[in-house]
Amino acid sequence: MASNIAQLQRRLGYAFDDPALLTLALSHRSFAGTNNERLEFLGDAILGQVVTDYLYQQFPDAREGELSRMRSHIVRGESLAEVAKKLELGSDILLGPGEMKSGGQRRDSILGDTVEALLGAVYLDQGIDAAKDRIYDWFKSLFDSALEVQPLKDSKTTLQEWLQQRGKALPDYKLVDTGGEAHSRLFTVSCKIDAVGQEMTATASSRRRAEQMVAEQLLNELEKNK
Repeated sequence: MASNIAQLQRRLGYAFDDPALLTLALSHRSFAGTNNERLEFLGDAILGQVVTDYLYQQFPDAREGELSRMRSHIVRGESLAEVAKKLELGSDILLGPGEMKSGGQRRDSILGDTVEALLGAVYLDQGIDAAKDRIYDWFKSLFDSALEVQPLKDSKTTLQEWLQQRGKALPDYKLVDTGGEAHSRLFTVSCKIDAVGQEMTATASSRRRAEQMVAEQLLNELEKNK
């Protein structure tokens, strides 16, 4: 058992000061009266707070709806289960005989709940900074893919149609800056149209996303000027 725990902690990238917290985080309610449900509740809150703060800081020009869509992409049940599978948690979850026979170790809901419980356990073990580190590590690919979540409405197409219907010049999106680290590039795009007095600028992790954000800003201004 000790070797299994050591292997699991290597996969998690985290060594518990209190191994009892790890055991509790892995204990499904079918396994024992003392289980991981309270840790799951705590981890869910921590995950939501950390993801929300990250997106708010990284995307100062993103609107509430865009931030909500990105956050939902990261914290949804399917994403939590994906993290659990990458960490190979299934065989380490402590289940009752019934859940074990029915394949509970492969069920997305149980896998996702265990990830949240582990985050709660890390928080109790070493605090919020340790929990943040695990979130940034375990959810990195989800953070990256969330940045490409498209708005419900294609703002560039909507803006182009608005201008065409009125016989106006089409928008010319200009890449004005590329920054950030090599593993997390940021692209700044600007655009100005005759119908809106000021030039709009937005920064995102891809040029396409930045163009969409600028188009949405221009549409908002057109709406105000009706």
